[in-house]
Amino acid sequence: MIHIDPNLYTQAPTPEGREEREMRVYQFLDTHAVPYRRLDHEMADTMEKCEEIEKVLGAPICKNLFLCNRQQTQFYLLCMPGDKPFKTKDLSAQIGSARLSFAGAEHMLKYLDIRPGAVSVLGLMNDTERQVKLLIDEDLKGTEDFACHPCVCTSTLLIRTEDLLNHFLTATGHTPQYVKL
Repeated sequence: MIHIDPNLYTQAPTPEGREEREMRVYQFLDTHAVPYRRLDHEMADTMEKCEEIEKVLGAPICKNLFLCNRQQTQFYLLCMPGDKPFKTKDLSAQIGSARLSFAGAEHMLKYLDIRPGAVSVLGLMNDTERQVKLLIDEDLKGTEDFACHPCVCTSTLLIRTEDLLNHFLTATGHTPQYVKL
């Protein structure tokens, strides 16, 4: 059981006690007029811990996987429903990349400025050279809201899927490739 502040906030927190990477997310969202609701909580770095947060938010939190090819020359951020199992071979065939594996923490930091346990689509704002390809499971297209961490795993943001796809991703220059898992 993790402690969750039951309040939903619609603005950035004060910077005291917050990581700079988290504060940059709020600044980016505010600059690009992407509204969000924020829920603060203890560290939630696993999907099991996120289940408790989902109950408070009333929306599912996406599973975000940072992947790479065997040569570590191509990187992918996969967003999928949290309760869906991930099978590498199902994805490999669709994107034409064999031998996918989980990318290391050093690559997460380099490309997304994120540490393990906080991987999120919001980290794409840090990928200014667009080295990471965004993959989104088709099942997420029809969801009303998209819940994810703001590059740290002590808060979760609820963003309208439409705003994420049409405003946030446009601002980052990333175009999603939809996959069926």
